[in-house]
Amino acid sequence: MKPGWLAHPVQSVLIAATWLLLQQSVAVAHLLTAAVLALLLPRLLHGFTGAPPRPKAFGTAVRLTLVVLKDILLSNITVAKLVLSPSARPVPVWVPVEMRLRDPRAITLLATIITTTPGTVTCVVDEAHHRLLVHALDGSAGADAIAADIQARYETPLMEIFE
Repeated sequence: MKPGWLAHPVQSVLIAATWLLLQQSVAVAHLLTAAVLALLLPRLLHGFTGAPPRPKAFGTAVRLTLVVLKDILLSNITVAKLVLSPSARPVPVWVPVEMRLRDPRAITLLATIITTTPGTVTCVVDEAHHRLLVHALDGSAGADAIAADIQARYETPLMEIFE
């Protein structure tokens, strides 16, 4: 089934805005190009992107975004202290995080949030066991506490948004 011309309206707006920002101009030619790209690209890529996500809880999505931005800022400060302090003794640890999420987009977003937050070096998605393996720079708080924090701060809002 072919999608409509505005099957992904948010994606269309982001494409047009990105084009205009890259061009650093709102000349007529750039506006027309942005409009054409915004209409054509989502339609052409529909087979790869699937149905557009419809967040059920817009307020939760905004709150989650603010939490992630705050966590990134605070984590940068914490990691800087760990790295720069000669007396710091970080305890790296792999933390298994049991996932209740089932939506692949939500799982991808959760993994992205975790890996962009400083202090978590990497994360492995174990689809067979529905869990993430997160490598934390400092696990002195305990693996269970870190996993519970990830579930409460990120997974629960993502479940409200996507499932």
